[in-house]
Order: sequence, then structure tokens, then C-alpha cells
Amino acid sequence: MTRTTNTAFDTRWATNADLPALERLMKRAIDALQTGLLTPEQVAASHAIMGLDTQLIEDGTYLIAVRDGIIAGCGGWSNRATLYGGDHSTSLRNPALLDPARDPAKIRAMYTDPDFARQGIGRLILDGCERAAARHGFASVELMATLSGERLYATAGYVPVEKVEAVVDGIAIPLIRMQKQL
Repeated sequence: MTRTTNTAFDTRWATNADLPALERLMKRAIDALQTGLLTPEQVAASHAIMGLDTQLIEDGTYLIAVRDGIIAGCGGWSNRATLYGGDHSTSLRNPALLDPARDPAKIRAMYTDPDFARQGIGRLILDGCERAAARHGFASVELMATLSGERLYATAGYVPVEKVEAVVDGIAIPLIRMQKQL
């Protein structure tokens, strides 16, 4: 098991035993951290396109930050074509394997528990995922950012590639596809 420590948070790769805590954390993060950036209707609709992708845990590529036994944040990297979406958003999923020689790895499902926001957890997890992707031969990464995550990613060197909208039951949710060279 790979472990790192930064600002009193340990990181480790998630296991199936973490699933219930991760699901609770993601729901809290979606509901709380997008407030003020999206309408209440957009926040509610976001649950249809965001959430837990257990493929990341099965692949051993989902990193969690823990302090005192509490999961404070999570996020992963993937060598699969899926850019975003959870287990329930099947139309967004593509399990095809990427070629590190030509494809960017995907940074996926980044969430911080609202009680731990603005404490460097997102950056800690992002750095760990980027290092892991680079160790697996990837020269670049890409992600689909929410408005609440855009600033973190821009500060970490990601550049916007395109702005898109995911539409759920007629409600448009703004997203930004971003990339970075490792």
C-alpha cells in the first residue's frame, strides 16, 4: 500500500470497505460545494452525472485522504476512456483502455468533504494521482471540471480545452474539460 503524508492527512488507495463512506462524502460535497455556483436545480441534477465509479477502486487507482480515521477527500486517475460519471451514469462510461503513448490519463471523481474544504486535500490527491499516472507512462492528463473545481485545476497547471454542458432532465450543468502535460 502506498502511503504519503501531507498537512496531517494520510493518503492510501481506496478499497471496497471504503464505499459507504465515499458515497456519503460525495453526496455532501456535491450538495455543499456547488452551492452559490449553480442553481439548486443544477445541484440536484448534478447527482445524475457525478458520483462513485467503482471501476476506479477495482483498478486500484482511487486515492483517499484520511485524518483520524475520517475520509476527508478522494479522487482518482484512470487508464480508461471514461472522462466523468459514476456507476449510475452508464451513458457516460467507456471502459476501453487508453494508450499512454498517445492518450491522456483521466483524472476522475475528485471530492472533498465540506468540513475539510480549503485545507489542501484536493491538491494532495491531485498530485498523487498525477504521479501515479506518470509512473504508468502517461505524459498528460485530462479531466472534466465542475465550476467548484475549476480554480484548483487551473492553479495546478490545467488549461481549459472546452466548455460543455451536461443536460439532465432539461437542466444544463456547466462543465469544463481541462488538460495538463505531466
